Amino acid sequence: MEANAMKTAQSGTLESMDCLVVVTGSDAGRIIEISGGAVVRFKASMEKHINDTLDALGAGEHLRVLVQDNGALDVVLGARVEAAYKRYARLAI
Repeated sequence: MEANAMKTAQSGTLESMDCLVVVTGSDAGRIIEISGGAVVRFKASMEKHINDTLDALGAGEHLRVLVQDNGALDVVLGARVEAAYKRYARLAI
């Protein structure tokens, strides 16, 4: 899928135990930016989970994924990434 920075899709909330995931296009390859209280301890694990989820969905490398984490469990993070990516993919057609 070609990069399309003008298209943006999101999933999730800023509520406790959730995360907000925003997906846009990127000309610089796959970029993952994570913010929130747990980033210091769990950044590597969260990045791996996000990449694994995107790879399982067949996502290309031209994505920018922004995550604002507020204590989401891995299953919530994966679901939010999947929903945001699928919304983005529909917009980018």
